[in-house]
Amino acid sequence: MTNPVVHFEIPVENMDRAVRFYEAVFGYRLRRETVDGYAMAFFPRADSGAGASGALAQGDVYKPAKTGPILYFDVDDIDATLARATALGATILYPKKDIGEAGFVAEIEDSEGNRIALSAARD
Repeated sequence: MTNPVVHFEIPVENMDRAVRFYEAVFGYRLRRETVDGYAMAFFPRADSGAGASGALAQGDVYKPAKTGPILYFDVDDIDATLARATALGATILYPKKDIGEAGFVAEIEDSEGNRIALSAARD
């Protein structure tokens, strides 16, 4: 069986601001394209790896929100990621929490008003 989620799209109001935020917070290099008339910035994708990848997406059908599905981003250091995010104006919505053997989680509001989560393995 494979992972059931293969792609996600995070709604944004301002693509330049969102790309700056996600690249600075996570250290990714996003690839911009226009798909079906919508501006998109794609996260890196490892076709041979587990999990899903996706894109930031801007357009009339994309509305940022703090409600709805929550995407979890895997990070090496949750404290450093939270520090980078808050330095860029992110709000911590759910502070770092120890979840036992699974490690740590936290939630932030991104530059566009979306709720996203961070997940870090226990060292």
